[in-house]
Amino acid sequence: MIPPKPTPRPDKVSLWNYLRLFRRDILSAQPVRLYRSWMAEFRTPFFRSYMVNDPALIARVLSERPDDFPKSDRVGEGLRPLLGNSVFVTNGEVWKRQRRIIDPAFEGGRLRDTFPAILAAGQAGAARLPLGLIEIEQEMSHVAADVIFRTLFSVPIEDAWAAQVFEEFRTYQRTQPILNLAAFVPLPKWFPRFHRGATKRSAARIRALITQMTEARAAQIAAGTAPDDLATKIMTTADPVTGERFETGEMVDQVAIFFLAGHETSASALSWAIYLLAMHPEAQERVSAEAQDLGAAPGFGALSKLRFTRDVFRETLRLYPPVPMMVRQNQRSEVMRERQVAPGAQIVLSPWHLHRHERFWPNPDGFDPDRWTREENKACARDAYMPFSAGPRVCTGAGFAMVEGTVLLAQLLREFRFELEPGRVPVPVAHLTVRARDGIWLKIARR
Repeated sequence: MIPPKPTPRPDKVSLWNYLRLFRRDILSAQPVRLYRSWMAEFRTPFFRSYMVNDPALIARVLSERPDDFPKSDRVGEGLRPLLGNSVFVTNGEVWKRQRRIIDPAFEGGRLRDTFPAILAAGQAGAARLPLGLIEIEQEMSHVAADVIFRTLFSVPIEDAWAAQVFEEFRTYQRTQPILNLAAFVPLPKWFPRFHRGATKRSAARIRALITQMTEARAAQIAAGTAPDDLATKIMTTADPVTGERFETGEMVDQVAIFFLAGHETSASALSWAIYLLAMHPEAQERVSAEAQDLGAAPGFGALSKLRFTRDVFRETLRLYPPVPMMVRQNQRSEVMRERQVAPGAQIVLSPWHLHRHERFWPNPDGFDPDRWTREENKACARDAYMPFSAGPRVCTGAGFAMVEGTVLLAQLLREFRFELEPGRVPVPVAHLTVRARDGIWLKIARR
């Protein structure tokens, strides 16, 4: 069975129709030829855009000369009401300073420290999961949010503040398009961004709640009573260059992106992973068999027993990368595949297209977790796989996300069997992450 994907638009369509489709859903707005092209140019009256699938050009942009290709404000503008000046939207020296403070909290040894919290969130999620026909994205959002609060602030999702943030974030998701006017029209700094009123109000409530949690943690740190979790680690880490720490407002910005990245992206990946396993019962049984061998109270070392489960999660990230596209802006004139690219052009790097590219991947649209163990796919994994970006701006939580996804999948498949609901085929669309247009509906039964 081939997993569903959007129906790409024809190669030729009017600019107006393209912009309309693009704003509604980035994925279905793209022409089919992008799944086999090395580079494509998009022209609008306001700017040029280039989608790049050539590994050498991707390496130039992300790894070799990242300072010449900063993040584009065109996408970030739509998220600023919530994210402020977080590490997700900053560039240059500001971004480098933020990463110097944040990165130590996610170094290898910390994964072992966060493992019990991930395990506890998975156990709580399994206990909450209802039987029968359910919409799985909503349930996985709950589980993923629980992981974030347990690892970041040492509180479960049932904590009053955490529960309020989660509910407000669900409101924010319903009001926030992935792009706003600034994505299409070059606007001066002083020009209004026309964010929806509901979006701004919801973002303000989320940030107010995060501010309360951050201030409370700062008081605990001052009193010497703070738990040793990610929030404490980040708030007590000084920039090794300047000696500065995050002020409360800066920390609120970072917590907002941790919640967005750690909750929204994980929920997306987990939901699609479970759907893919429901489509492929034989793979589902292999994951369940691995999980049965973990024992009642698995430790961090149990991850080594979940090889196939990890490959299922990797394959899900290939087919349904939570962040389908990344946009950079070149700072100087470039030559890309014998084409002159002027300064200010938008360089689009698309994991969605790269991961399904016909020139790289055997059976590009097929679900095949075993591909990760075959020699023929090593070059693909190196050159055409970047669910967490690459280079200096690679997601600082990539290792955390892989542990989380593997552990949660194992816990859920250990206890439950998932089956497709006839007639309900989810259609992937790009909201804040790759989600299903009408949800992912599955039947759940205990094993």
